[in-house]
Amino acid sequence: MTPRPAPRRRLRLGGLRTRLLVAFVLVSLLSAGAATALAYREARTAIVHRAQNAALEEFRDQVEEVARHTEVPPDGPALTRFAEDVADGLRDGVVVARYHDRTASSDPAADQTRVTAELRATVRSDNRLAFQRVEHAGRPWLVAGTPVVYDRARHASGLEVFAIVSLEPEQQDTAALLRTVRDGVLPVVGVAAVLALLAARTVLRPVRDLGRATRNLADGELTTRVTVTGRDELADLARTFNHTADALQTSVAELREQEATARRFVADVSHELRTPLAAMTMVCTVLDEDADQLPPDTAQAARTVSTETAKLAKLVEDLIEISRFDAGAAALTPHETDLADAVRGTLAARGWTGRVHAELPPGVRARVDRRRLDVVVANLVGNALRHGAPPVTVVLTATGEELSLAVSDRGPGLPPEAARHVFDRFYKADTARTRSEGSGLGMAIALENARLHGGTIEVADRPDGGAVFTLRLPRRRGARCGEDDA
Repeated sequence: MTPRPAPRRRLRLGGLRTRLLVAFVLVSLLSAGAATALAYREARTAIVHRAQNAALEEFRDQVEEVARHTEVPPDGPALTRFAEDVADGLRDGVVVARYHDRTASSDPAADQTRVTAELRATVRSDNRLAFQRVEHAGRPWLVAGTPVVYDRARHASGLEVFAIVSLEPEQQDTAALLRTVRDGVLPVVGVAAVLALLAARTVLRPVRDLGRATRNLADGELTTRVTVTGRDELADLARTFNHTADALQTSVAELREQEATARRFVADVSHELRTPLAAMTMVCTVLDEDADQLPPDTAQAARTVSTETAKLAKLVEDLIEISRFDAGAAALTPHETDLADAVRGTLAARGWTGRVHAELPPGVRARVDRRRLDVVVANLVGNALRHGAPPVTVVLTATGEELSLAVSDRGPGLPPEAARHVFDRFYKADTARTRSEGSGLGMAIALENARLHGGTIEVADRPDGGAVFTLRLPRRRGARCGEDDA
């Protein structure tokens, strides 16, 4: 049996390796994305809150410090000085001070619309520090406001102060953090892909070993086993495979032993029957010769016994012959032979010369076993005469590489099912037919003899009806039909 070629190892779409790789990368990508999003959100919140708390604390302390040195109610210059003093202690902040309808700013050019009416109302109504984060001109700002309250009075003085602090540095820090994390995702996914390939290789190695072992087992290598490693599901599968292979090997060994025993039994019985059958055949020959001198019923019985004895002798001879093939004891005795003469001799010996049309060109010679060639030709022609219809034709042709002998008839041909089993032992195309003139081994013996010569026998239907059996023999000794010269 020709070993099957090992499948090529390649990354196939939809294959197990591809699916493992895609799943691993997707899980890694999702995990990295989720972790990155959570880390970014927490880091951004922490940075903004820290900056916001620091700015509010700084603003509150600065307002309390400056308010101790400010008289209320302040006039215009005092209100401006108050805003500038508070702004001096803040980080790049703009301070807006309000006292009733009077307003002053540490930066007169600053846009005061960032101090919203809502924040002003909150500061005034709640009488405490309040803040908002606003977007202005595409930049983030922290706007905080507080009333100026003197400890002794414990009431609002009417002086309110607002600080506008930029949060752009914190925004830049969080943006830089996001870029850093984002740039790190691709290498992480790449490493995950490599790890996925390594993991897939580790997981798929036992699967490949099982696949290879299964193919070897299917090719007839019943001793094939796989190495069981670990205690996972794949190890269980490998262990099950080995148990199955053990059972299969045991069953095949038992079947082969039974088959060998049966063949030995058939061979032994055939040999044991050979001697008494020879004696019976001689007695039947004498009875046949004297049948005309016997009473009619006795003569008929004698002829019947003689005919059945001849069939039994033929069956025994065929069983002995097929046993030689099974035992590998069949051997060729080749001689240089004129094939046309050999075929004519076979037809003449069996009285078929007048019933068969033969096209046998002269000069076609080959080294063949004359006796085995006679068996092949006799079986093919006899089969055509018994089961086909006239005219039966034998055509010998020769090419540079092989010889062919085609035996055809004009009968109904062979059904496909019969064509597949015609060389099986004891095969009967018509199951209702329990007995035939032959032993049921003739075609099997013919094929074995052809193979012994390195040839074969092919069967086909003729286009215009009938069956044709073609014996093909190689002209070159040691070659086989169908083999290339290369």
